[in-house]
Amino acid sequence: MKIDLHSHTTQSDGALTPQELVMRAQQMQVDVLAITDHDTIAGIAQAKEYAKQYAPKLSVLSGVEISTRWHGFEIHVLGLNVDEQDATFLARLGEQQQKREDRSLTIIDKLQKAGIDIELSEVKARAKGVVSRGHFAQVLVSKNICSHPQQAFTQFLGKDKKAYATPKWIDLATAVQWIKEAKGQAVLAHPYHYDMTTKWLRRLLTDFKAAGGEAMEVQHSNLAKPKHDMMVSLALEYGLLASAGSDFHAPSRWTELGKRLQLPDTISPIWHDWQHLNENIRES
Repeated sequence: MKIDLHSHTTQSDGALTPQELVMRAQQMQVDVLAITDHDTIAGIAQAKEYAKQYAPKLSVLSGVEISTRWHGFEIHVLGLNVDEQDATFLARLGEQQQKREDRSLTIIDKLQKAGIDIELSEVKARAKGVVSRGHFAQVLVSKNICSHPQQAFTQFLGKDKKAYATPKWIDLATAVQWIKEAKGQAVLAHPYHYDMTTKWLRRLLTDFKAAGGEAMEVQHSNLAKPKHDMMVSLALEYGLLASAGSDFHAPSRWTELGKRLQLPDTISPIWHDWQHLNENIRES
């Protein structure tokens, strides 16, 4: 089975609507897809309803990617199989969305001080859901200030650049608590992407495990084998289950839904006790 547990829609910084993402997953023959937009679960109901009608063989899981701060690093935690009807969880995500709004205003102020005239309405026009730095990058490209989105980050929006605003996210343990109280499973997102030494990564895994985290992503469509092997080794060492996700944002030659996400038999996947899913695996 093709299982992809990390993807985004236009409700955060993805290029496809929830319905289009479901269509893309079906085209790529994905069997299980978790939608994990940044600090929102707004697209899940639309995706599930659409899949029920037009992609009945696709299992769409309720997920979210929560932004946190940990020792100066921005760390993302996935919540899989969260209860999207949980009122407390929705209110908590609303707090995160307000922090995104506050950060956006700070970014605009810094851009204006750098001589770039930009309004929040322009950025929100690009976002169908929560506002991200990616939407700012789109506006900077549309104004011909940057030639491509990556330049917007390297010149303005990236850490320590002119318009970088330090986000006031919740801490790592709080994110795990929120997810568990919403009946979900907490997964450390893309630990191989953080700009930190192995020593710091081990410290992160120690704190994540102590907070109640259950799994970590060990596979990505473009992850080199040595890095993948290291992630598997660390997951085994720290007693974490394995997860795999493309972190899909848009169709490209580099990243695709369900592509190269197989896990080795040496480690237990996060779905090892998902009864419904494992019944489908046995049948297939």
